[in-house]
This record gives sequence, structure tokens and C-alpha cells, in this order.
Amino acid sequence: MFTIILWIIGITAFTLFGSWYARKYEKPDAIIGLYVAFILFSNVVASKIAEFDLGFSGFFAPSAVIIFSVTFLMTDIVNEKFGRKETHRMIFIAFLSQVAISFFTWIILSLNPAPFWRNQSAFESILGQVPRIIVASWIAFLISENLDAYIFAWVKELTKGKHLWARNAFSSLPCMVIDSMLFVSIAFYGLQPLRPIIIGQIVIKWLVGLINVPFMYLNRWVMYRK
Repeated sequence: MFTIILWIIGITAFTLFGSWYARKYEKPDAIIGLYVAFILFSNVVASKIAEFDLGFSGFFAPSAVIIFSVTFLMTDIVNEKFGRKETHRMIFIAFLSQVAISFFTWIILSLNPAPFWRNQSAFESILGQVPRIIVASWIAFLISENLDAYIFAWVKELTKGKHLWARNAFSSLPCMVIDSMLFVSIAFYGLQPLRPIIIGQIVIKWLVGLINVPFMYLNRWVMYRK
């Protein structure tokens, strides 16, 4: 319970800071920076499969699910304020950042450790991501995040800017399913049981997606208040 409270506080603090920055400077820089940070860290911790006890049932999913799910809220915030093209630009920046981090991580890991440094194996176990996990992350990320941006903008135009909850939910929830199925299938096929991980990831992401709706209203209020 304490972890959940901290998680909610974290979402509130980081997203509201990004929205306040967007209102004050009319730029999405802060949200983009946080978005990239969330994406990169999600890749680092994606290999850990965690158990999530929801009281009525337990689910298994990559631990990064509680971080990555928030990125859909961030894309929606940028889409709401700055439009779809700016959202695609943010996604592209995040993707290139992932490629850069993977490249330099590979270089760092290939360096011979000093004879007195005994942490190479631990270092590799955390940062030495399996190539298929990296590829799975990239494919799922590009498809789900860009699709989310398209659907959000389409629903906003369809409803003439009304019903924020509809474009927030109807863009994020189906894209979370697509992301989960693509990532888990490509990353863990033949290595882990796919069905419980996919189901667990979808359930956790949908819960986060529903929690995101009031946060979306709160962030829009911050961005547009006078």
C-alpha cells in the first residue's frame, strides 16, 4: 500500500511539473525529458518479472509496467497541448535515445574490467540486456506509442475537443494491449510462459490507464489555468 501511495505521489509530482512547465514556457521540453527518462529506465528493469497482488488475485508482469504505462499519459498530455506532430517528435526522440543507450551500453560492457573490480557479472546482469528484449521493446514502443497519438488526435477531432476522458481512455487502453502482446511475445517466447505475463501486464496497464484519467484532467487544468 505504501508503494502505491509513493507511486501516485510520483506520477502527480512529475506530470504536474511537466504541465506547469508547458503552461509557463509554452514548450513540451520538461515532459519530453521525463518521457525519455521513463522509457529508458523501463528498458533497464523490463527483464524482471514481478508479482502484483491486487487483493482479489495475483498477476505476473515485467516490473517496468508501472513505469511504462505512465508514458501513455505523457503522450496524451503533449497531444492535448501541442498536437499530434509534436507527440510523434517526442516519440522519435525517445526511440533514438533508446538506440543510443543500447549502443553505448554495449561498448561499456565490452571493456575489460580492472583486475581489482569484482562487479562485472553484477553489472552485466543488470545492463546486459538480451538483444531480443531490446528489439521487442523497440517494436512494441514504436507501434503502440505512435498509434496512441493517432487515436487520441482522431477522437479529439471526432468529439470536437470534448470528452477528454474518452480520448484518454480509448487511445491508451487498446494500445496498451497491443504493446503488451508484441513485447511479451517477442521478448519471452520460448523462455517464459507468455499467457500469464501478457494477461498480467494488460491488467496492470489497464488499471494504470484508468487511474491516468483523473490525472489527465488535473494536468489539463494546470496547463490551461490562468
